[in-house]
Amino acid sequence: MARIIILFVILFVSLSEVEAISFKITNRCRNTIWPGFLSGATSPPLPTTGFRLSRGKSKSVTIPPSWSGRLWARTLCSQDPTSRSFSCLTADCGSGKVECSGSGAKPPATLAEFTLNGTGGLDFYDVSLVDGYNLPMLILPKKIVLGGCGATGCLVDLNGACPRDLKLLAPGRRGGVACRSACEAFGDPRYCCSDAYATPDTCQSSVYSLFFKHACPRAYSYAYDDKTSTYTCATGADYVIIFCPPPYTSEKLLGSRKDGATLPLVNKSMIHLQ
Repeated sequence: MARIIILFVILFVSLSEVEAISFKITNRCRNTIWPGFLSGATSPPLPTTGFRLSRGKSKSVTIPPSWSGRLWARTLCSQDPTSRSFSCLTADCGSGKVECSGSGAKPPATLAEFTLNGTGGLDFYDVSLVDGYNLPMLILPKKIVLGGCGATGCLVDLNGACPRDLKLLAPGRRGGVACRSACEAFGDPRYCCSDAYATPDTCQSSVYSLFFKHACPRAYSYAYDDKTSTYTCATGADYVIIFCPPPYTSEKLLGSRKDGATLPLVNKSMIHLQ
């Protein structure tokens, strides 16, 4: 009997280690978005690399075990009537199609980054503004068994408040459509954490990265912003990724979950930017 129980436990653990999880992607924005996925070099392929998501709609995507990669949302997309080529004004992946097919987001783009079943059997995830910003985003772990599993994201619409020299403009549109990083805007190694500034000791926050950090305390604001921006959860959790979540709704959700992260999810002084 003991032998049977041991075999059952081993089988259960083995099955749990290879069980796929789910990303539920929800669009709370005022307009249609086009989420895109980019898998890491050694990660298994996903069932989709891009799709259309109308306002108020959700779509669940099955994610393989031990997957790593990133996802984002493209905005202001259209298809050329002559060439039939598909393109977007923000976060375009350059594939010419709705599916991104192994291409990443063109900055500026708000990114969700995941490494599932990583060191210590933990999922590692973050929301990054290192490549700039185009939409508010929230990552909310679900089906939690163990681990801190804090929510993270950037809930404030920063396009209107974006510093003038970082603002991405589009012909025929009032205001900015996205907010560039200082690295993209100026190409300075100090902002890119490159060349002589390629270590945590030499690359520090700047007045530009602090603009992002003040508005979104848990999101990555520059390359070495690790201490306050990476979150972990025991492998096996599902995740909800919400684009354009209302700050008050998100705070209510977090309160019911007794989220344990030390930093606030949103700087309430910035909510008026919505």
